[in-house]
Amino acid sequence: MTIDLRYSAEVLALIERTRTFTRDVVLPIEDAHGGDITAAGGDELRTRLQQAAKDAGVFAPHAPVEFGGHGLNMSDRAPVFEEAGYSLFGPTALNIAAPDEGNVHMLAHIANPEQKQQYLAPLARGDVRSAFAMTEPAPGAGSDPSALTTRAMRADGGWRINGHKWFITGADGAGFFIIMARTAGEPGDRGGATMFLAPADAPGLRVGRHIDTLDRAMIGGHCEVFFEDLLVPESAVLGEVDRGFEYAQVRLGPARMTHVMRWLGAARRGHDVAVARVAEREGFGSRLGDLGMVQKMVADNEIDIAATRALLVRACWELDCGEPASNATAIAKTFAAEAIFRIVDRSIQMCGGMGVSADLPLARLSREVRPFRVYDGPSEVHRWAIAKRVVGAAKRALAEQR
Repeated sequence: MTIDLRYSAEVLALIERTRTFTRDVVLPIEDAHGGDITAAGGDELRTRLQQAAKDAGVFAPHAPVEFGGHGLNMSDRAPVFEEAGYSLFGPTALNIAAPDEGNVHMLAHIANPEQKQQYLAPLARGDVRSAFAMTEPAPGAGSDPSALTTRAMRADGGWRINGHKWFITGADGAGFFIIMARTAGEPGDRGGATMFLAPADAPGLRVGRHIDTLDRAMIGGHCEVFFEDLLVPESAVLGEVDRGFEYAQVRLGPARMTHVMRWLGAARRGHDVAVARVAEREGFGSRLGDLGMVQKMVADNEIDIAATRALLVRACWELDCGEPASNATAIAKTFAAEAIFRIVDRSIQMCGGMGVSADLPLARLSREVRPFRVYDGPSEVHRWAIAKRVVGAAKRALAEQR
């Protein structure tokens, strides 16, 4: 059976428009501000870039068509998101940056019609930003979501939420929050979580400090958020009560893959900068690109780019087939997070002193891609999950033979 990896004419055209828009419109702004989106203008810049993306016909490639997007499936998103990710500001311009992109995906699959009109429609249009509030300080939910401590209790007219979150991306300036809170059981129990929707200006919802992190390209920062007797109506429940962990999987697998897409674009830019540099720079009697040690780094980068794409294609295919794709997304995320950093790190090495300077974008790319080995699950946790599935399957096979 032949496997057709070609994209449709419509997707190819969108890829090309995204490539042109990202490099001609977005990249110069990133370079002018050293990849710091707050210094570049924050939400004012976002609004301006998103209007430019709409004018260019590249805005919201992932959003449902009925909400103004292109309605691409996961497989077709990959090359478009990669081209947008060639600039650190590209995903913001196309409205495909985290966490909004993942929230659009989840709301499209889980929200009821009223919630879609109230929350999904303005988010897909870029009228507001959003935040996904799950991660908590220890001993609360982090890599182990079952440690969830934020609690929602039934109250007159709805639910009362109390808890403390942190590392909540985009919280400062978000228009609304999706909140993961425990509605049954105790921390450590695998079930009993519910998702709630709440406007950012609701009494009892407070955004605290920005947690200073390596990356500077995600708008709204990574913040502490406090829920202090936050009262939400019954209509704020996203999906069904006590099914929050289940619904989270609708978001997490695809969101991990879209992270791969975007940051692969950033790594490709680093590689392109380094290859152009070694093709021109002379040293030791030849062009640096003609030296064996440099050629090895170039080749290893090409291999990591190709391997990341291949794992991404497989995982996206499984997701598009309606499969959980837990193993495929864990494998792709773990490999990609490490490969993307290797690509940028080798690119710095090829450029020597220039590589660690602000004269080239490589140092800031390194700063941006390093957290990916932690964000959306550390590599070690994904490796544990992969191994657990494999060993578990082997144990079951042995049991069936007895």
